[in-house]
Amino acid sequence: MRTFDYTSPRTVDEAVRLLADHPGADVIAGGTDLVTLLRDGIRTPTHLVDVNGLGLDEVSWQPGGAVRIGALCRNAIDDPALGRAYPVLVKALRAGASPQIRNRATFGGNLLQSVRCPYFRLPEFACNRRTPGAGCAALHGDSRHHAIFGTSENCIAVHPSDCAVALLALDAHVLVQSTRGTRRIPVAELHRLPGRTPHEEHALRRDELITAVELPAGPFGAHSTYVKARDRASFAFALASAAAVVAVRGGVVRRSRICLGGVAPKPWRSTAAEEALRGRPLDDAVIEAAADAATRDAQTRPDNAYKVDLVHGVVRQALTELREQS
Repeated sequence: MRTFDYTSPRTVDEAVRLLADHPGADVIAGGTDLVTLLRDGIRTPTHLVDVNGLGLDEVSWQPGGAVRIGALCRNAIDDPALGRAYPVLVKALRAGASPQIRNRATFGGNLLQSVRCPYFRLPEFACNRRTPGAGCAALHGDSRHHAIFGTSENCIAVHPSDCAVALLALDAHVLVQSTRGTRRIPVAELHRLPGRTPHEEHALRRDELITAVELPAGPFGAHSTYVKARDRASFAFALASAAAVVAVRGGVVRRSRICLGGVAPKPWRSTAAEEALRGRPLDDAVIEAAADAATRDAQTRPDNAYKVDLVHGVVRQALTELREQS
């Protein structure tokens, strides 16, 4: 058994100092992902920094209408006002894992969870995310659950978060803190595509801690939904999902966000689907065109070609739901 030091800081400043002072440290909050990685020997930190005592567990409505969600808010968050203003987020949260997991998992941890590729989580297989330069066993293995967008010859794994897909559709920002100060990172820039460095999964620096997620003010997020296709109704990751936000004025779509989950190494925004909607009525033909556009440039493998049809289906279903709500 590998040993590690454990510290439970009481302030954010103390937590980020610990991260700065211990290069081999990992942060633990809900532990729903990290504990399994520790158990399987995928993560081997020298120090665990338990951030549960930092008080970052509130939802606050900011002047001007923006909403700030603390990084330690649980994924079982139940705020009726949040559900009315950003239904896509609440629906995505409720689609994740199981009630037991949602009661423990946190916003910050959900965003930073590792890929669910079985080859990553089994040390006997080669994995560039786990050991840079080792190779990717998934390229010649079972690719049923793997990505059809944004892949590289070094990795074809998918990012598993439902919450992150909804936050991308809402143009949310992540607030982070380190000993050097604070900064805001657009959710669109938080996760990285694998390219040649799949082990660099996100834009956080080693000594930075997520403190909150901020949702923009305004009515845009109110007309939104989340649709998820999966193997079973609970405790299953997305095979394909769609977060859709649409603003219709004068009978035509003026603005939209179509973001996909379960099909790329990061939450995937389909600008092609958005362009198919722009300036057009949300009728059957336009919905079909947007669903077709969402599958454009998909790069499939023999085991995951079915995901093209799934993407088409979840986008069509999401947009149809929004039309019926208008």
